[in-house]
Amino acid sequence: MQLVWLRNDLRLDDHPALHGAARARSGVLAVAVLTPEQWRAHDAAPARIAFWLATLRRLQDELATRNIGLRVLSARYFTDIPALLLQLARDSGARGLWFNREYPLDEARRDALVTATFRAAGIPVTACDGDCVLPPGSLATAAGTCFRVFTPFARTWRRELAATGWTPLPTPDQQPALPAGDAVPESLPGWPAAFRADLWPAGGAAARRRLAQFVAREHPDYADRRDFPAMDGTSGLSPYLACGALSARQCVAAVAAHAGTRDWLGDSWVGELIWRDFFRHLIAAFPDLSRWRPFRPEVEARIRWRDDAHRWQSWCRGETGFPMVDAGLRQLLATGWMHNRVRMIAASFLTKLLGIDWRLGARFFMRHLIDGDFASNLGGWQWCASVGADAAPYFRIFNPIIQGRRFDPEGDYLACWLPELAALPPARRHDPAAASAAGRPLPIIDYRAARAASLAGYQAGG
Repeated sequence: MQLVWLRNDLRLDDHPALHGAARARSGVLAVAVLTPEQWRAHDAAPARIAFWLATLRRLQDELATRNIGLRVLSARYFTDIPALLLQLARDSGARGLWFNREYPLDEARRDALVTATFRAAGIPVTACDGDCVLPPGSLATAAGTCFRVFTPFARTWRRELAATGWTPLPTPDQQPALPAGDAVPESLPGWPAAFRADLWPAGGAAARRRLAQFVAREHPDYADRRDFPAMDGTSGLSPYLACGALSARQCVAAVAAHAGTRDWLGDSWVGELIWRDFFRHLIAAFPDLSRWRPFRPEVEARIRWRDDAHRWQSWCRGETGFPMVDAGLRQLLATGWMHNRVRMIAASFLTKLLGIDWRLGARFFMRHLIDGDFASNLGGWQWCASVGADAAPYFRIFNPIIQGRRFDPEGDYLACWLPELAALPPARRHDPAAASAAGRPLPIIDYRAARAASLAGYQAGG
């Protein structure tokens, strides 16, 4: 019997740990550990946990088709996991433990502690890489160090992938008998069970259908449509990638299969998958990032973040008086998701115009996002605040009005999430004064004055 520990890799296909454990055909028992207190400490969104549980339930059915059972354990914190897993291994007669690596610091420490515990008990442990297309450690600069800048990382990533291939692993081998398992709970005490199942039906089958539809229909126009939040121009796959119902390598393979002779390695959506890998490589190489420290401390050292409860709460509620920012926060609060272009607008507004610490915004996003992903969320917020790797220059400050008019020219996104603006002519929906007259809050800042103050604060450190 082999034991496979599931985390944010809730899929049957392209699962290195499952695939490896199943090859012996001596029996496989999968295990998931519920850690609600640890999730709370990590700012996990209730919608994300509900989606994770629903996806785990769907996976249990898929595992059963290969005679792979699922046990569900409960612990408060990561530190409780080694003893629980070791006891399960002894009770089940497991001869080995398999898992796919996770790269944030707490997760890496957890995995190291579990590995040490098992090896001390004489049980082999095999750690695999299934979260990235090309895992941390596989790419390096000419000096042998981790890339700090995205463009050379992406160039090397494309070259390496072209050389090594991108074929996902197949479904794991059928096992001789189905071990007894546990029921996956519908919900956990203190964690609301709701998520928008109409937008993101749970499970690997739903993820694979959405991927197939995207690459066949929407992907050809992705570069032209992705920045317009009123359009259905993005893949909608981020919640599935975040819980591992779908792997990044499966996404790459799907694009390649539909590309024909086209140079698909250079397209925009593959570029987003490269960014995902980039942030994971950084998290693995620079543990201080997991401690909420900036990649560029020399920039942040000269910034004085504001402690302004009124501005902070106005932003959190979507009541800043700037329609594009407010619509994004309303979308987040209602669905657990925000369009990526709007995420950048909202993050730039909070950090550079309100002068509020990027950490507060990053944690707020994690507490609400169904696709909350620590590495990508951290990297995105540091980028917007100009304190991250390959970050936006300090003088790049998104004007929420100009951004709105450019990427939501008819104001359809605004009318959807701020319905009081629907009666305004499209050309006026982005105007804070017109929005205020229609019932929206007055702007909480003067844009020009806030921009000038931001530039003055960043220049010494930019």
